[in-house]
Amino acid sequence: MLKNKKQVIITLMVSAFMASIDRSIVNISLPVIRQDFQVEMNQIEWVVTAYMLTFLLSIPLMNWLKNTIGYYRLLTGCLFIFTLGSLLCSLAENLPFLVMARMVQAAAGGTITPMSLAILSEYLPKEERGSAIGWWGMGNVLGPAIGPTLGGVLTDLVGWPSVFYINVPVGIIALLLTIRYLPFLKKNPVRRVKFDKAGYFWFAAFIIGGQLWISALSTRGLTSPVAWLLFLFTAASLLAYIRSSRKPDALLDLSVFRSAMFNRSAIVIFIRSVALFGGMFYLPFLLQGQLGFSEMEAGMLLLPNSLLMLVTRPYSGKLADQGRIRYISMTGITLVAVSFVLFAYLNAGVDGKVVLGIMALRGLGMGLLVAPVSTALLNAVAPHQTATATSMSSLLLQLGGSLGIAASGVCHTLMYQGYLRHFDEFNAEHYALRGSFLVAALVIILALIPASRLPRADRTRRRKLREEETVTIEG
Repeated sequence: MLKNKKQVIITLMVSAFMASIDRSIVNISLPVIRQDFQVEMNQIEWVVTAYMLTFLLSIPLMNWLKNTIGYYRLLTGCLFIFTLGSLLCSLAENLPFLVMARMVQAAAGGTITPMSLAILSEYLPKEERGSAIGWWGMGNVLGPAIGPTLGGVLTDLVGWPSVFYINVPVGIIALLLTIRYLPFLKKNPVRRVKFDKAGYFWFAAFIIGGQLWISALSTRGLTSPVAWLLFLFTAASLLAYIRSSRKPDALLDLSVFRSAMFNRSAIVIFIRSVALFGGMFYLPFLLQGQLGFSEMEAGMLLLPNSLLMLVTRPYSGKLADQGRIRYISMTGITLVAVSFVLFAYLNAGVDGKVVLGIMALRGLGMGLLVAPVSTALLNAVAPHQTATATSMSSLLLQLGGSLGIAASGVCHTLMYQGYLRHFDEFNAEHYALRGSFLVAALVIILALIPASRLPRADRTRRRKLREEETVTIEG
């Protein structure tokens, strides 16, 4: 039992915030970075894609590293490396250096988020997880929520390198809080565990092959032999990884997929990630390029999204503790889908208040969607599988995001080239962006299928909860 629960949750919130803010704070700056470095759209995508790929490759290492050196050394080491990577990003003078520095960040960031969630899950009783995840999630969601707004303001006032400088003081604070409030993690048992070299090789081959396949589709077209050879390589690598994981020292315990509830939650997380990362990648280009807002204005327009997510996240986590997961999640999915459709039909000259309203709708949907699904996923596994479950959750989130951005890039390129036959460049870009948002809306609607099978609080359980509350009051 933890003595300083609040301080522990706050510490893990700050760590999650630092790791998560970098996934979104840079997006609003991409048009400026692209102009500064004089590169094409498919090149600037690597600022995000390289981060996500490295993030993915580091996630499976968490369980092995936790067993080998313990939670405490792992967390402090990752916080230091991430802070150093942020400093290097701010010093970048060209795109290759920036991409390399982003990979340094991601090498640590891929472990921080699932590790902080695993610590909460392992050291808190099951009946408190939903609320704890809700509060912890404020840090995990606060980063992506305020990232675009903060990034827009900093880019407009100071320049794009400042979006990376901001992580340096946050990293130092997170490191000091960890040293102060998480020394109990030193008691976490460590043991010599054989590293699954073959499993990691096939996992890396699958991740990298998948990204190269999507990139080949974008540059060479749907009929390219190279693209489909890469697809066969990716599929073969995945099958080889699954076969190699059937051993005690596997990097990830794939037995978690024997739980139907885990599978449903995982599918929702994956689909949600594909849609959100794929659709939202182009939002800065819509706001700044097509609608004519400045970097600061675009950042401020994203603020309602942040506020609604923060307000609703703890409440939805509390409802998840009561088992009310199914309908909350389905409501969140529907609201996010509607927001994508509304984004698709924004035109030049639109009133900023309309954009604010759509952002608020999206924020409400996201606030209702994230915590309940995460709670359902963690409650579906045994205690010894918690670290694997949190790693798998982050893995699916980032894999879906990487696939979403790449696939969205393919769709955008194909639609843009098609519209160029009938419209000028500005209007072709506008319609291509519209199509990207509509595809994202369609994708996330598919998440309603597995979400409809998530847990719900039945009448017996609700009556039992009311009786327990009554006994507590009378006592």
